[in-house]
Amino acid sequence: MHHLLVAGKLHPTGAERLRALEQDGVKITYLEEATEDSIAAHITTADALIIRTQPLTAETIKKAKQLKVVSRHGVGYDTVDLNTLNDQKIALTIVGDVNSISVAEHAMMQLLSGAKQLLRADRSVREPGKWEWRNKLEQQEISGKNLLIIGFGRAGKQLARMAAGFQMNIRAYDPYLQKRGWPDSQISPIKELHDGLRWADCLSLHVPKEDKPLLGPLEFSKMKPGMVISNTARGGIICEESLVKALKNGQVHAAGIDVLLNEPPNVDFALAKCDNALLSPHIAGLTEEASERMAISSIENAMNFLNGTIDTEMIVNQNALNDF
Repeated sequence: MHHLLVAGKLHPTGAERLRALEQDGVKITYLEEATEDSIAAHITTADALIIRTQPLTAETIKKAKQLKVVSRHGVGYDTVDLNTLNDQKIALTIVGDVNSISVAEHAMMQLLSGAKQLLRADRSVREPGKWEWRNKLEQQEISGKNLLIIGFGRAGKQLARMAAGFQMNIRAYDPYLQKRGWPDSQISPIKELHDGLRWADCLSLHVPKEDKPLLGPLEFSKMKPGMVISNTARGGIICEESLVKALKNGQVHAAGIDVLLNEPPNVDFALAKCDNALLSPHIAGLTEEASERMAISSIENAMNFLNGTIDTEMIVNQNALNDF
């Protein structure tokens, strides 16, 4: 009998799938409100772990006695200690292309809302005496503007398709794809980031977090005044201090920020005081439809790995699994 440990609440369709597995003889431990401590309390006997955004540290992983696979309910895994999983010969899987449309839609919304200064427009109607804000003409069009997509993976490609419908001029920056081979696409690559920043009127981020921010003070200095920024990728890709300064001095016209360095943020964090920053709580990929797909895919990845039928494209650390 396999033991499946589920850390975090799943979409109701996923919960139904868990009940069906339980009827088929799979032991299910379902922790809707999961913490690392609660995971550690059950991980000793688990064969597979489905995890959402909670941290999974080396200390907890080393408590696992028979764990064979960690199935991420998503595509990012920066909160998971991959090196320890590799040392323990435990597979890490991700769900693949289940939320790229949701993320791209959110990025498109951020670009449109930023260009149109949606927050200021809303407040000019709600707050007495603000109606004449409309005559400042802070609203901009995005049609015909230059969009730089940083990271040309699934979500980046979906955004390019959507932005083309607004007649935007689109280019992409992705050093990884340039080395591997640029995909068959009408979107041309930008070879140097700073060249792209000088060219762009708008930019959207779709890359993993590195050791230091991709966009820091130097990068902001290269941008055209009036840039519109979307970040649906990861907190820490943009230096938040530099972004706040750029929002205040006009280097950045507006920014849509779905991800923050600290989540949830402090009550008085600086970006919250910028009325040209549209903030959301890391929800770009959390639509009703995407949540359902992620729940089913994460369950399938866990069970398929245990049953030996996993699609190897879903395994992040396949090279480290010598026995697979």
